[in-house]
Amino acid sequence: MRLGVEQVDTVEGLHALGPEWRALAARVGQGLPFATWEWNVTWWRHFQERRRSVRDHLRVLALRSADGALRAVAPLMLTERPGSGPVRFRVLQLLGADPNVTELRGLICAPELEAPAFAAVTRHLRAHASEWDWILWSGLDLQGPAAGELSRMSPLTPLHEVPAYVLELAPTWEAFKAGRSRNIKESLRKCYNSLKRDGLSFTFQVARTPEEVAPALTTFFLLHQARAQAQDAGVRHRDVFSSAQARDFLTALCQELARQDAVRVFQLCIGGAVVATRVGFVLGDTLYLYYSGYLPRWSDYSVMTTTVAEALQYAIAQGLKFAHLSSGRDVSKLRWGPREIHRHDAVQLSPEWRGRVAFATYRKVRELLSNEQLQGWARRTLARRAGG
Repeated sequence: MRLGVEQVDTVEGLHALGPEWRALAARVGQGLPFATWEWNVTWWRHFQERRRSVRDHLRVLALRSADGALRAVAPLMLTERPGSGPVRFRVLQLLGADPNVTELRGLICAPELEAPAFAAVTRHLRAHASEWDWILWSGLDLQGPAAGELSRMSPLTPLHEVPAYVLELAPTWEAFKAGRSRNIKESLRKCYNSLKRDGLSFTFQVARTPEEVAPALTTFFLLHQARAQAQDAGVRHRDVFSSAQARDFLTALCQELARQDAVRVFQLCIGGAVVATRVGFVLGDTLYLYYSGYLPRWSDYSVMTTTVAEALQYAIAQGLKFAHLSSGRDVSKLRWGPREIHRHDAVQLSPEWRGRVAFATYRKVRELLSNEQLQGWARRTLARRAGG
């Protein structure tokens, strides 16, 4: 199947694409909130840059079959640094180029259409190669057709592996638990028994309506911050929502998705107070478990393990088939025995001479900015999530 390309570079065009994008994501989005039209249009509204030093432009590619049906979306944007002038870096990247708020990004299409979709994207980008210097790709399966198709334009240089983890759920909690390792079974026994031993009991609440989700998110932000500030935690966690920009984005997104009954904010309560929480999204047959937070003084009771266990029980009771444990390799995910999905970030230079010169200059500037403060400036100023 040969796909045609429609470039969407205005907000009006992005909104017009909404109904088709929603239907496409519902079919092929694999339960990822980041593939939804709502995530991408809300992200653009809150995170686009329009300053003298940096300027973002929409470059979303809608890929259509001969009958005009939308078959795939490449949600791209062009970032220019500085925002104007003859000497500037012009970087194509996927919407969601933020510090950790958007966990997984990539082309939105059915697996069987990946080859023709990337072939169409490659043809379009090659035809417009004079308009960009390099591309920061995300979500690439380097063993799949994407790498082969894109490499027809110019070489791909892998930057980072981005692992993600998916659990297949059983019809009952007992059946699911029976298939877990001895390690997680023992952890579950301890986290529940530790509360009982000390005469404590918990309630588990699920916020899902817009009216319930708004205050639940306020609590989530506080507990997420508390987790990040914990001094005695074995693993240091970043406060992903420390900025008002990130909090406003998630609040607006969840209000929109809650109206579609796609949000769940899980809350573990002890003594009438929320001690642990995790945001989730229900899309199709999948529960996506997003970021969490908890009060560190309750960490000895493994309240986050209990929260995840209760969320999984909820998903099973709702008849869902999968639980996505999000990206990032750590023990808290691996011990559940999930299926690991490997994707990569990669950089690709424009086949035009200017792209090679611009990227070489960019790398040289990074080498010269040797102290930590200036390196941080370079990461923020030259390219979001450049990776090296």
